[in-house]
Amino acid sequence: QVQLVESGGGLVQAGGSLRLSCAASGRTFSNYAMAWFRQAPGKEREFVAAFSYTTRYADSVKGRFAISRDNAKNTVSLQMNSLKPEDTAVYYCAARPKTTVVVSTATLYDSWGQGTQVTVSS
Repeated sequence: QVQLVESGGGLVQAGGSLRLSCAASGRTFSNYAMAWFRQAPGKEREFVAAFSYTTRYADSVKGRFAISRDNAKNTVSLQMNSLKPEDTAVYYCAARPKTTVVVSTATLYDSWGQGTQVTVSS
């Protein structure tokens, strides 16, 4: 497993932007697929984006969010633009061994950060 620490959450108005970052330690970062999930109150954790050898996005964030990784700095980021109130959630960084298939199922990720709150006001 890797240790993950998220940062960058906060309060933003609808239409605004935020950038989340996740710092990883403990294993060879480049060998891991990295993902972002989110969980709103009363809802299940849902997939947002992932970066293995390629990227994958949830339909709800395509064109608005962008995932990137820096293997030299052991970080993965999520740039969130055109934010909507429905994007309000706790956002989690997750990791799993890298595969050619970009996995979007939360239970298949074995390392998780503590989460960072994103609140979008209308």
